[in-house]
Amino acid sequence: MGGSAPRNGGDLVTETLTALGAGVAFGIPGQHALGLFDALRRAPELRFVSSRVENNAAFAADGHARLTGEVTPLLVSTGPGALLTLASLQESRAAGAPVLVISSQIPRAGLGGGRHGYLHELPEQSASFANVTKSAVTVRHASQIPSALAEAWRTAAAAPAGPVLVEIPQDVLLEPTVVPPVTDVDAMPAPLAPRAEMVDEAARLLDEARRPVVLAGGGVSRSGGQKALLELAEALQAPVATTFGGKDAFPWEHPLSLQSWIEDRHTTDYLEGADVLLVVGSGLGELSSNYHTFAPKGRVVQVEADLGKLEANVPALGIHGDAALTLAALAERVSPRDRNPEVAAEVAGVKARVAKRLVGQDLAAEQTLLASVRAALPDDAPSFWDMTVLAYWAWSAWDPRDGQMHSAQGSGGLGYGFPAALGAAATGRGPVLAVSGDGGAMYSIAELATARQHDLDVTWLIVDDGGYGILREYMQGAFGEATHTELTRPDFVALAASFGVPATLTSPERVEEDLAVALSEPGPSVVVLPMHVGLFAATHLDG
Repeated sequence: MGGSAPRNGGDLVTETLTALGAGVAFGIPGQHALGLFDALRRAPELRFVSSRVENNAAFAADGHARLTGEVTPLLVSTGPGALLTLASLQESRAAGAPVLVISSQIPRAGLGGGRHGYLHELPEQSASFANVTKSAVTVRHASQIPSALAEAWRTAAAAPAGPVLVEIPQDVLLEPTVVPPVTDVDAMPAPLAPRAEMVDEAARLLDEARRPVVLAGGGVSRSGGQKALLELAEALQAPVATTFGGKDAFPWEHPLSLQSWIEDRHTTDYLEGADVLLVVGSGLGELSSNYHTFAPKGRVVQVEADLGKLEANVPALGIHGDAALTLAALAERVSPRDRNPEVAAEVAGVKARVAKRLVGQDLAAEQTLLASVRAALPDDAPSFWDMTVLAYWAWSAWDPRDGQMHSAQGSGGLGYGFPAALGAAATGRGPVLAVSGDGGAMYSIAELATARQHDLDVTWLIVDDGGYGILREYMQGAFGEATHTELTRPDFVALAASFGVPATLTSPERVEEDLAVALSEPGPSVVVLPMHVGLFAATHLDG
């Protein structure tokens, strides 16, 4: 290398990430991590997107990981920087987003009960990540970096996917290394194939079923199992409902599609009436089981990559396996049935009853708003939704078409939509939509600077109802009035403009046109809609 500075631990990190296939990383620099960030200067093939707050950087990595299905690096510093990512990583863990967190650490002399008094020091930093990552590893020598990162990468990608942590002490990142440039690392995780006898038994039950039905969850989408699910459903003539996390698992307008009205008792009752219900890629948690009111009358076959979720909520024939691999195996084994118009008529009947119930709730403005947003967004563009009332509508009613819909319903934290959309936009694939309420928007308003600095193609729709709209609805319903839900907020249009981000104040009548114009212009933009959005009564039966 002539007179150039010797390579160090930081270079091993960037070389390993590049060799594993990373093209972009997210994060924020910090004192103990300077050796890593200096190495980024020597790694032009690894693009770095710098956020303003670590939790938003983690959301950005999550959004990128969900859109691409690829492990996405998140680079943060010791102590406060690392800890700020925890709430975001809880969402990534719940939603199966493969984020590789690389955090710095205090020097090795302070680890394991050694010296004390270092800046950002924690007694055991990795212990804080135990509940939100699949694994946590501390590197103590530069030569360990390539293997540690490669193993963490495979762990993050392996079904069920999720975040992992590798922490590297400050002196390890800075120390010179004689390890040659990293090129030979394995990024491929071992496939989680189902056991053959379990697939055979599930195929037998489905073949013998008179009314088989499928509930498809996020595991189908994450595994790329959509094609296999379509083949299986058509072979069985089985209606398919999707969970909120698996909205693109099955074609929305297919004659067998029950869509995503799984909080509605009409849909729940239909699922319960199946003599064999195939639940694939879902743990049947609170939202997917209509708040644990779901009580199947027939046999349940559950396919789940997360072993701890098998039969956790409903007794079933539990198959531990990757959703795509299991669906493909089932599609090969079941006996195809003739197309049955009676099944399509049943599905249409369920959706008609759901629509009739909504008509009786005086919610035309909300339905029109969601339709306007859908019409403005190109069919193949992804959308990212914060925990806001309009997102609750979208969970059930949004047609993802050829794009993807992602939200924070995994763990339910605020502030997800905009930074996650920025992470998705870092792929350069075209416009991305983010949707927030005014309360959630304040969690990530600083990321307008990130959007402008990196010229990320995100249009941010902020629905301003003057407070925490969901909490207002819940408190009024439970206690008769809401407390501490009303918020002072900024002039979002002027604030966005101060960052150099074009912004528009819109109305329900103009929102489709204004959103379409904003989405058609490259770079970041903001559209603010002052409007109170009401919730629908999800579980109420009214004939």
